[in-house]
Amino acid sequence: MESAAGTVNEVLRCGHVSREFDSYDGSGKNHVLKDVDFSVRENEFLVLFGPGQCGKTTLLNILAGLDTPTSGEVIDHGKKVGKPAPERGVVYQKTALFPWLTVMGNVEFGPRVRGLSKDERKKTADHYIDLVGLKGFEKSYPSQLSGGMRQRVGIARAYSNNPDLMLMDEPFGHLDAQTRYMMEEELQRIWQKEKRTVIFVTNNIEEALFLADRIILMTNCPSTIKKEYIIDMPHPRSYVDPEFLRLRQEITENMDKSL
Repeated sequence: MESAAGTVNEVLRCGHVSREFDSYDGSGKNHVLKDVDFSVRENEFLVLFGPGQCGKTTLLNILAGLDTPTSGEVIDHGKKVGKPAPERGVVYQKTALFPWLTVMGNVEFGPRVRGLSKDERKKTADHYIDLVGLKGFEKSYPSQLSGGMRQRVGIARAYSNNPDLMLMDEPFGHLDAQTRYMMEEELQRIWQKEKRTVIFVTNNIEEALFLADRIILMTNCPSTIKKEYIIDMPHPRSYVDPEFLRLRQEITENMDKSL
């Protein structure tokens, strides 16, 4: 994406990030990420795609400020990332909603911590609950909701903090196929309406192609960037579009096999 001046509007930079951990038996190091280097543009929907257990979640945690790279750095809007911040919203596969709070209580939680007034909290929560299609369920508890509905609450909760960047780690991975397709469509609708920069992790090629402006293909561990793909297809996308099928085959053939 380019601004009127013709320069890329970069909002986040992952600069030559590597991450290693001590091995479980203490015999050496486990190298997870190796020299991962890319930038993210404003309002871009970027997908990190690769085989299972290749370090995508570790990378997302570093981008969120929940983990620290062994070398390299992450720069978010000109500032080095060293800890979590409300400017970076995170949605995980397991939503980790507060079971003792209602839908309204969960979505209001972030604005309450940020010190918004009662009226401001309710206005913000009402907006995002309506946005994710849960109007009428404000008083429901997580145990009373389906998996897809709980994930909607998680997305609304993340958006209610008004983050500049949304980080999503396989948020639909535990859902059944039909619900997953529905949630992909809903996420695309929400992204089109409430523009945010999104970094989305998945190991599902159809999901990646359905959502992404750009796909970064990761290798097996020690994981690095194998190739980038610009996905120049209009939304909404069809799973049987010839270009969709062509890219699906090309990326699948280029992907490392899971270890």
